[in-house]
Amino acid sequence: MPKLRQVIVNARPFDAAKGIVGPVSRIVIEGNTIAAVSAEPIQVDDATVIDAGGRVVLPGLIDAHVHVVASSHDLVGLTNQVPSLLVAESTRILREMLHRGFTSVRDAAGADFGLQEAVQRGLFEGPRLSIAGFPISQTGGHADMRPKGVRNREMFCACAGLGLVGAIADGVGEVRRAVREQVRNGANQIKIMAGGGISSPTDPLEGTQFSMDELRAACEEAEAANLYAMAHAYSPRAVTRAVQAGVRSIEHGNLIDEATARVMKEHGAFLVPTLSTYAALADEGDRLGWSAEMLEKLERVKSRGIDAVRIARAEGVPVVFGTDLLGHMHQRQNGEFDLRLQAMSPVEALQSATIVAARLLRQEGRIGELRAGAWADLLIVDGDPTQGLSMLTKPEQGIHLVMQGGRTVRSSLTTA
Repeated sequence: MPKLRQVIVNARPFDAAKGIVGPVSRIVIEGNTIAAVSAEPIQVDDATVIDAGGRVVLPGLIDAHVHVVASSHDLVGLTNQVPSLLVAESTRILREMLHRGFTSVRDAAGADFGLQEAVQRGLFEGPRLSIAGFPISQTGGHADMRPKGVRNREMFCACAGLGLVGAIADGVGEVRRAVREQVRNGANQIKIMAGGGISSPTDPLEGTQFSMDELRAACEEAEAANLYAMAHAYSPRAVTRAVQAGVRSIEHGNLIDEATARVMKEHGAFLVPTLSTYAALADEGDRLGWSAEMLEKLERVKSRGIDAVRIARAEGVPVVFGTDLLGHMHQRQNGEFDLRLQAMSPVEALQSATIVAARLLRQEGRIGELRAGAWADLLIVDGDPTQGLSMLTKPEQGIHLVMQGGRTVRSSLTTA
């Protein structure tokens, strides 16, 4: 059976590597991949023609820090939700992400191999999904969601492991076993809680978590499986320890200083800021019932997020797009671009959600670029993204077509 052939004409492709918009070109798609991007006239027979009308074509966007099963801000409450309902709510989150232009996402804990396979098989509409499984947490760490006074080692969970409940591990042996369990269950990356957090009940924000031997063990096990480790960390000390242990990407990192950024650069680490979640929680945290202690921690990291991006960029640390939104706040996903423009140019912000994110995920040449051999994940947008990103911050108006793997997800354009 012949492959479906499509050609997008009158397209101005964004070159993610160079950060420029190219000349009017044709983008030829064979099945689910891009066959050619050419400014030269090429003959394409028996193809469905999509006229971009001189608009810019972007690679599909990548969000490198999401929680697709976080259908509520109440993370403890999620553990008591039955898995069938949790999955049903996740399908809406996934679909809406895709329709906002995010054709690939990295789940930073919560989603499992079943949800990933459902998307791959087309049972659910959603972005390509890289999963971490359970986050690895020490006792009392950021993913130890047991309320104070609970003595049982494992927290009761009705959600079949789909919530953000941590795999609690203490000591090198337990850490190795916890990582191996995630590998066994199909993880694409390993999530480690290397420092304190905002939403967890017992850990100080600037504290460190896990010993260096435990951190190294987690990274060694990830590397042994040809995976990598991502680490939740805010403080300079927590970030430095994680990177020195072999962590590839630092999630959040709001409190880093220049010395810490230099260590990150030396070790080839990426920074994945998540500015939009702090903006959303600052607006709604009090109404959602967050404690005074949690809101105080939130304010400390929110006020430093933009500075962290500036510091990382100045020291040459690659910065990747992430959001970390919860519940109804997922709808703010595209607003991350606006926040980043305080510290990055439009081109840099767009690259953080395309080619730089692809490098972090080790998916260069497959996602994040418009090039032969890449998945046919692309957006047709209004305006010039090298001058501003309003077409992405208001996707319902600025994005005219979303395509994933050669399949048109939504479009206001005509085909012939």
